Amino acid sequence: MIEILTACLLLAVLGALLGILIGFTARHFAVEKDSRVDEILSLLPGANCGGCGFAGCADCAKAVVEGFAEPSVCTAASDESLEQIGKILGIESSEKIRKVAVVHCSGDGESAKRSALYNGLNDCRAAAALSGGGKGCRFGCIGLGSCARACPFGAVEIRRGLAFILTDRCKGCGRCEEVCPRKLIRLVPASTRVHIYCNSLEKMPQRRKNCSVACLLCRKCLRYAPDQLNYQGFLVRCHEDNTLTESDLVQINCPSGILRTREQHLDFCRGKDEKQ
Repeated sequence: MIEILTACLLLAVLGALLGILIGFTARHFAVEKDSRVDEILSLLPGANCGGCGFAGCADCAKAVVEGFAEPSVCTAASDESLEQIGKILGIESSEKIRKVAVVHCSGDGESAKRSALYNGLNDCRAAAALSGGGKGCRFGCIGLGSCARACPFGAVEIRRGLAFILTDRCKGCGRCEEVCPRKLIRLVPASTRVHIYCNSLEKMPQRRKNCSVACLLCRKCLRYAPDQLNYQGFLVRCHEDNTLTESDLVQINCPSGILRTREQHLDFCRGKDEKQ
């Protein structure tokens, strides 16, 4: 009995000594945390989207406080939040150029021809490695929704086998751009409204065979605004910061209709009977 009590006493004394040692170590060797990190973290959206280039919002807040990044590095933060972060740091927050994603494709289930029936994983990258998801165009949207699942803001929708962006929700984090195996999705300034929604690099006969709304390479848009577009191989692209307007589109009158505004493309993707 005495041996048991002695052992219990020794354990209690040892536990107390270890507790004191741990408390002393934690107090005297603790790394002080800047309170501004938590303040800035509370102003960030908390989506941990990675658009800033850091592992998450906590790492982003720490980098901003330590001066390794500007507050505007967070693509998802609102202008009001960036202004408050600037006040906390005692600096004038730099202006953020808002960017949004654009899916450069119009090949939905009605326009794009099928070359095979895809029966596999519901993932664009898996389909691209197997048969391209069954669509004849090797450059178009596969439409299995990998981009929609990657978006932390619910800014990507899939209709009739075609992905498109809800601009009012898009924060420009770039997650959809990263997962697209066809590299169809690009981040562009939100102020740019007009884009060419075709990505095919096929020669014309094969292109028209695969999709009824493919670019015809008529070059009407190039002749009208050579400073707003450029010719790349078998494809015409708009400059990311072009200033084309709806009145310009009327003048150009694209035969395929794939030179359009974001709003017009949204109506096309959702169907004529739906309006935003």
